[in-house]
Amino acid sequence: MTGQTQAIPQSLRYAYFPGCVAQGACRELYQSTAALTTVLGIELVELKKATCCGSGTYKEDSQLLEDTVNARNIALAEGLNLPLLTHCSTCQGVIGHVDERLKEAKVKQPEYLGQVNEFLTQQGCSPYQGTTEVKHLLWALVGDYGLETLKAKVTRPLTGLNCAAFYGCYLLRAQKYLPFDDPHQPESMENLFRAVGASPVYYRGRTQCCGWPLSSYATEQAFQMAGGHLQEAIAQGADCLVTPCPLCHLNLDSRQPEIAKFLGQSLNIPILHLPQLVGLAVGIAPQALGLNRHVVKTRVFLEKLGL
Repeated sequence: MTGQTQAIPQSLRYAYFPGCVAQGACRELYQSTAALTTVLGIELVELKKATCCGSGTYKEDSQLLEDTVNARNIALAEGLNLPLLTHCSTCQGVIGHVDERLKEAKVKQPEYLGQVNEFLTQQGCSPYQGTTEVKHLLWALVGDYGLETLKAKVTRPLTGLNCAAFYGCYLLRAQKYLPFDDPHQPESMENLFRAVGASPVYYRGRTQCCGWPLSSYATEQAFQMAGGHLQEAIAQGADCLVTPCPLCHLNLDSRQPEIAKFLGQSLNIPILHLPQLVGLAVGIAPQALGLNRHVVKTRVFLEKLGL
């Protein structure tokens, strides 16, 4: 060692799109992503001028609006010659789908892409070129970093911990092309659990909707949906649920006491963000990962790991 800082490979540098929820209600996701990527040597160049992806709501009024807003977000990453990385599966689904649609329009509907880019240039923004990728943190860990490399970084194996994945909707089914996984029978999170020493738990609801989109107008149905998933995971012996989506986390963690009251049954199962689980395995302290910020306390879960 010469004492000089090692250059980070280009494949491990990303234009970082944290999204809204991680900078607000789920601040621990922003915190744990920063802590994990630092330990793993992944460089995040945060897109400070990026805007909300719209969470799928813009297109209810205008597809052109959703495409233009997110073409701008992608163009910011293109300006850095880096892939756009997010840790929110809703953002991944929305921005990734826009990227797919505009890349297709570049070939089949150049006049539509021209309309999008005209709006961007009118606002002094760079046009969308279609020259980069949109990646979720999960795909970056599995595909770019690699599970064998990650396994070598583990200093605190999560042996004996039973983890249930909760993929959510957008990560699996919003895009036509899903890298590194099968949208109907995914294994990427379960393989990640194995790489850090944990045991994956399989249950029916792991690829289904958490109920968040219903919660503002059909609360009981949303609680029934989320509660069913939580009950199934508990019945299969899960110590925790792990999700790559902060909106799923909000529904399953922050509303879990309400869900339990609705069901008339105690649940009390911790819901972890993906980088929190991996962060524990590579030796990051629980508080540095924001595990003290959860509504459902993580104490029993951490005690099982001897923390």
